[in-house]
Amino acid sequence: MAAGSAHWSSRFVFLMASVGFAVGLGNIWRFPYITGENGGAAFVLVYLACAFGIGAPILIAEMLIGRRGQGSPTTAVARVAAENGSSRHWQWVGGMGLLAAFTIEIVYAVVVGWVLWYLFKAINTGFLGFDGAVADAEFAAVLDNSVGMLAWTLVGLAITGMIVYAGVKDGIERAVIILMPLMFLLLAVLAAYNYFMPPSGAQANGFSQAITWLFTPDFSKIGFSTVLAAIGQAFFSLGVAMAGMMVYGAYMPKSIPLTRSVLLIVTVDTGVALLAGLVVFPVVFQNGLDPAAGAGLIFQTLPVGFAEMPGGHAFSILFFLMLSVAGITSMVGLVEAVNSWVEERFSIPRHQSALLVVGSIAVLSVLSILSYNVMSDWALWGKNFNDIMDVFSNQILLPLGGLLIAVFAGWAMTKEATADELNTASSGAHEIWRFLIRFVVPPAVAVIFVMGIIE
Repeated sequence: MAAGSAHWSSRFVFLMASVGFAVGLGNIWRFPYITGENGGAAFVLVYLACAFGIGAPILIAEMLIGRRGQGSPTTAVARVAAENGSSRHWQWVGGMGLLAAFTIEIVYAVVVGWVLWYLFKAINTGFLGFDGAVADAEFAAVLDNSVGMLAWTLVGLAITGMIVYAGVKDGIERAVIILMPLMFLLLAVLAAYNYFMPPSGAQANGFSQAITWLFTPDFSKIGFSTVLAAIGQAFFSLGVAMAGMMVYGAYMPKSIPLTRSVLLIVTVDTGVALLAGLVVFPVVFQNGLDPAAGAGLIFQTLPVGFAEMPGGHAFSILFFLMLSVAGITSMVGLVEAVNSWVEERFSIPRHQSALLVVGSIAVLSVLSILSYNVMSDWALWGKNFNDIMDVFSNQILLPLGGLLIAVFAGWAMTKEATADELNTASSGAHEIWRFLIRFVVPPAVAVIFVMGIIE
């Protein structure tokens, strides 16, 4: 079914799907790492202000447009624009989101393939005998194995494709009802395990160190760059301007309260990121590893910790299973966004559009895979294919798309139209949102966009 012809069966399902889309691999390692590096609890306070003051208003606007327009992102924006007496050229805002989703998926599918591959490795060996050198060599071998990367990328895309292929109710709904509670359960179990795990050797309890890393405020580290980091993290971690939330909004019945739902999504997304910190960093600190390992934290640093900790085999399996769920549910949202447009634009059945979208991502993902080895020296302006895709999507399409969504909802839509769609119990809530989306969000996102271009 195309966007607008299908609806979520309940608010719970809608929330599970939306949280699943928002919570991705970046939440598991990037948010805790940035939090620790930028003042702990002080950064969390800044992040919460940015998430609720900037991210949430854009997310509300995006879902509002999707539900109001009842179509794929381009159609939804065009319909809402026409209804409000604005130019249909605004539909390009929806098109930017679709392009961002497709671009991100080409690179993201490969990383999800790594996670699935490491889940397989965890099941087989539990990383027994790994030290720093072995872990580095193992990951280097993964990056050098184009065939292996392609195989696991296709596994991830096949799982995603089957979910999208089955439809909104038989595919996405059934998947998120199972996968999201499973992910929450795994996070809770892993965090609890860390809490009860005794100290090893000379190292202090890793859980207490993680608490200090994440929740001890250090306001001396708060500056303009920290605020920019908080805005960027809030903006990107919520999945705004990637078209997925607009499509999920199109599937949202009018009976579901939009504002309260979005605030709950932001709260859960932040909670998952913080809980993930209590899963990742106790292992790091318990084993005297580097908490600032960045992207290598998952694939190079943590396997060493799994090898040395009691019950590390089981812990590693549960950890990469949890990561796999986070990656797949995010991929479903990205693919569904593009699929809704293809299905609607070419008037073809869902099963055909799903195969077309997933197939095209699979073909183009080969370029991403080869950029880690054979094509690593092929550069444009000093950047390889993956770097270019990252800059194009994360530093150009997403902030520019978010800016235009805010301007469209705040200035091109009438006050009456947005108030009717939000259907809030309090007129004051609508006034606050409208003020933020008109006067606060655009300049804040404009700063992100300009700073991204400068960097």
